[in-house]
Amino acid sequence: MKIFRFDRESGRNIDHYNSSGFTVTRVAHLLEETMIQYAYLEPNGSIGYHQATVPQLFLVVQGEGWVRGQGAYWEEGKWHEAGTETGLTAIIIESVRFDLLGWTPLT
Repeated sequence: MKIFRFDRESGRNIDHYNSSGFTVTRVAHLLEETMIQYAYLEPNGSIGYHQATVPQLFLVVQGEGWVRGQGAYWEEGKWHEAGTETGLTAIIIESVRFDLLGWTPLT
């Protein structure tokens, strides 16, 4: 067994696309086609408006915020951004091959 950290302190700050208060910690990189990251957005933080390079799923696990785009799943090339007034924590999954088995969008 190996113990590893994915807390905010072990992550790296992201400021691309005018993002602010945004930290990610890589959790896994599967088959060189999938990336799983744990993300922290500080109060009043944001992920700047940009295009998805691959399909990605944004799963909020704590806190609340907002997204701009087509919900919390973005296809490759879709413009999107996210932010929060109170802070949030999310898991971000990016993959060239993405299948949302059994997933039904809310809208």
